[in-house]
Amino acid sequence: MASHDQSYRAGEVKGQTEERTNQTMENVRDKAQAAKDRTYEAAQQAKDKTSETAQQAKQRAAGTAEAGKQKTQETGQATGEKAEAAKEKTGGILKQTEEKVKDAAQSAADAVKHTFGFGGAGEEEERYGDRDRNTYTKG
Repeated sequence: MASHDQSYRAGEVKGQTEERTNQTMENVRDKAQAAKDRTYEAAQQAKDKTSETAQQAKQRAAGTAEAGKQKTQETGQATGEKAEAAKEKTGGILKQTEEKVKDAAQSAADAVKHTFGFGGAGEEEERYGDRDRNTYTKG
């Protein structure tokens, strides 16, 4: 019977060992799956964060580009307005200068005509009125 008891106990120990081995293997599988799940979640969060950061950077870049474009347009418009004002001012100055030069040339021509007696009395009154009649005398 001792041999029967020993066989029985050996079988019982073997069964218990197999049960513990199975439990340990199951625990290892569960822990491995949990670690795999955590790793996947961490990777997904990192991916989402990277995507979000990239989107924010893209939006900031677009905003900066738009602000730069708007500033360039404003500067261009202001420059155009200043150029137009300068053009108008220069045109006015040139017109005034042209008129002064014409008047000076005409006055010089009239003085020469008057000096040599080419201008008639009526022409003198038309051009200068009473103001210059006393200034120029026919000689």
